[in-house]
Amino acid sequence: MIDINFIRQEPDVVRKSQVARGENPKAVDAVLDADSARRAATAAFEEARAEQKNLGKLIGPLQGKAKSGDASVKAELDALMKTAATLADRVSALEADAREADAKLDETIKVLSNLVQDGAPVGSEEDFVVLETFGTPRDFKAEGFEPKDHVEVGEGIKAIDIERGVKVSGSRFYYLTGPGALLELALVNLAMAMATKNGFTPVIPPALVKSQAMEGTGFLGQAAENVYHLPNDDMYLVGTAEVPLAAMHMDEILDVKDLPIRYAGYSPCYRREAGTHGKDAKGIFRVHWFDKVEMFSFVDPKDADVEHQKLLSFEKEFLTALELPFQVIDVATGDLGSSAARKYDCEAWFPVQGRYRELTSTSNCTTFQSRRLRIRTKGENGTEPVATLNGTLVALARTIACILENHQQADGSVRIPVALRPYLGGQEFLKL
Repeated sequence: MIDINFIRQEPDVVRKSQVARGENPKAVDAVLDADSARRAATAAFEEARAEQKNLGKLIGPLQGKAKSGDASVKAELDALMKTAATLADRVSALEADAREADAKLDETIKVLSNLVQDGAPVGSEEDFVVLETFGTPRDFKAEGFEPKDHVEVGEGIKAIDIERGVKVSGSRFYYLTGPGALLELALVNLAMAMATKNGFTPVIPPALVKSQAMEGTGFLGQAAENVYHLPNDDMYLVGTAEVPLAAMHMDEILDVKDLPIRYAGYSPCYRREAGTHGKDAKGIFRVHWFDKVEMFSFVDPKDADVEHQKLLSFEKEFLTALELPFQVIDVATGDLGSSAARKYDCEAWFPVQGRYRELTSTSNCTTFQSRRLRIRTKGENGTEPVATLNGTLVALARTIACILENHQQADGSVRIPVALRPYLGGQEFLKL
């Protein structure tokens, strides 16, 4: 949620941000109209309430005097009591109007996405900017064989069973078996070890959350179509541990001295993948369920940009440890999630596709989520919202697919990156 004071003072900045995202700038005008209506309703209620209090001050003394039997006093008291009764009805009605206007403003302001950060490339999905490239894709032709896709490699070493996944759960589901299951556990252990080394507290959060958590993190807006909802319980399956990690401190005031607070959450993730029919339908790259280790930080807003670079550096460190060629992109404004002010993706090379694909991302959400979730700090300057940032350390299904393709050998085995070997009993290769 954007600070209403900022919207009042800098409406053109907010409109510009909306346009950069490809969203409706008139939503800003709707907020300003709702804000004016709320302030008018609040002022009317407060004026009537003040009148009611003043009337009460007149009635109190007269009630004592009326006991003497003075007819003129009793008549004056009766008149004031009638006025008070009428005023009480008006105060109640005006209070209801003020609450309704407040709710309307809250509803209207939540339509606005976060302000995009200066410097983010403006445009749609394809307008990203490549910032860095690491590693060199293997020349399989020079090695004398044609690379197979991750499905063929995974099935060859009995690491993936898509056929039975589809039989049991439908399309975009799978089983990881044998070396595939062990590879996932090794990746989780490596990720948690690196996260702990970098100052993150490991967390295994709930994967079912209430609507307040999902809405507060911004996933019931533009991303709602990809969220699984359990209507009988009014609960949601999370698409990322970002949701329960952000909501962990919902409605809390944190001591500024405790910042930064950093968590690394390991959880299953569920996504409907609406609108992707026929896209990445083969394999385990785009699926309805996968596991993930997600970094999440609560920081002082002035430190958010520095923290963002730190999260990106941890992602780069992890992908480098997996010996994968990858590039870092600055995501264009039209491809940002509603909560993100700036986002960087790490895209790894998939040799069979012959292109880089997203494996991890990190977003600076500034104070957008904390205002919605009412997470604040109390320091020398009083109570203020914190900044929140998130970053994927490892999305396991995609990363496994990438490892299988990049580290496959001519004999069908898969070379294990050195950093993973301690978590796989010292093995150098995955094979039958």
